[in-house]
Amino acid sequence: MTHLSTQILEETKGFPEGAPIAAKALLHLGKRAAVDQALSRLVARGKLLRARRGVYLRPIESRFGVRAPTVEKVVEAARAQSSETIVSSGAAAANHLGLTTQVPVRQIYLTSGPSRELHLGKQVVEFKHVPRWQLALAGRRTGEIVRALAWFGPRAAEGALLTLKHKLTSTEVSELKTAASSLPTWLAKSVSGLSVHV
Repeated sequence: MTHLSTQILEETKGFPEGAPIAAKALLHLGKRAAVDQALSRLVARGKLLRARRGVYLRPIESRFGVRAPTVEKVVEAARAQSSETIVSSGAAAANHLGLTTQVPVRQIYLTSGPSRELHLGKQVVEFKHVPRWQLALAGRRTGEIVRALAWFGPRAAEGALLTLKHKLTSTEVSELKTAASSLPTWLAKSVSGLSVHV
């Protein structure tokens, strides 16, 4: 292993699971071409994973072998490193809320940042740029409700909301009604009528 490869491994040793390693962040160790070559060699040896162009991840070594970082840790690291809002997809939110038994085949997250894909070994995680309203109430159950209803679309959202209405607290109803002004008209109409059912 070259001196530069060893330096890169040493530099990234303390990174938390899922933290991205950007080639640009290693330029203090050498010229760009040399850093890129060292990173490619580390990928070939299984010491790093290429998540996408210019971005790498450290595999996790345990007593059971080597594995890719978990999707949750990668998403958590992406949130921590950028100012992006990143939330689960509407399909995942609908499944989590019990509105569908359909489990999403692909790992898709909605983001305020650019659309991109990360490769974690054989698994692909997609970050999809969406309008700001789909990211409303991020980190809250009501945000999941907004994304699930958006995923159902104008024709099926009303039925999904009827299923959920008896499980909503008064605080959640207030949060949804407050967010209604930023939602598309079809969704705002359904949400603003919630007080009738509560």
